[in-house]
Amino acid sequence: MADTAQLTEACPIAEVLDHVAGKWSIGVLVAAAHGPVRFTELEREVAGISRRMLTLTLRKLERDGLLVRTVYPTVPPKVEYSLTDMARELYTSLTGLLGWAERHRGDIARARAAYDAAG
Repeated sequence: MADTAQLTEACPIAEVLDHVAGKWSIGVLVAAAHGPVRFTELEREVAGISRRMLTLTLRKLERDGLLVRTVYPTVPPKVEYSLTDMARELYTSLTGLLGWAERHRGDIARARAAYDAAG
């Protein structure tokens, strides 16, 4: 019975980590971290993302409570995306991870080369 309870709790955690750790999600969260941002700005900031994937990623992050979508009643409508408090907390963790990756990318490249050469 305890195993079932742990599995029930683990699945949502794994799902959340999958959502926020995805390539596109991280790019969107980093791009939106410095204030409200519009769709076209995100499209430019997140290298390689398609319009469709950006739309899906924005919806997923909004659904998860990480982004707020604000529509302004103008012609044409102006739409902005902002991080929620929860996402700002996540961004702090992401910047730590990104900093670690930047500091150690050379070490990782050397380790991979040594492993491949030995292999």
